[in-house]
Amino acid sequence: MTSIAHDAACIFCKIIKGEIPSFKLIETQHSFSFLDIQPTAENHILIIPKYHGGKLHNIPDEFLADLLPVTKKLVKAIGCDQDGPDGPGYNILQNNGRIAHQEVDHVHFHLIPKKTKESGLIVGWPAQETDFAKLGQLHQELLAKLET
Repeated sequence: MTSIAHDAACIFCKIIKGEIPSFKLIETQHSFSFLDIQPTAENHILIIPKYHGGKLHNIPDEFLADLLPVTKKLVKAIGCDQDGPDGPGYNILQNNGRIAHQEVDHVHFHLIPKKTKESGLIVGWPAQETDFAKLGQLHQELLAKLET
């Protein structure tokens, strides 16, 4: 088992250790969740591993494995667990690096309820036209890297 890593300067590590107060929701051996203090919607929640790492690939698997079950419990708690395409939805957002809009250098997942078009996360998706020959080449390159 991987030990818990902390960064003394990290705001999320300080929250985990109780040095900074939070509106804690669920705490497990590997994760910690709390209400976001700058929410984009009511019930906006942060779920963080208790292992300090700046990007997703820095976090040991046992910490990552705990995050989605905790998120699933929180989805139910905030009433966004109705089946089907209609009704409330939610976004799970996780950014890695400044260029990808990460503000705190500790992996964290945002659970953001989406109950109206105007509330919650607003996303633009600049899709590109597909070049299937290039896409096929990329596919082969990635498969080769995955085999090593």
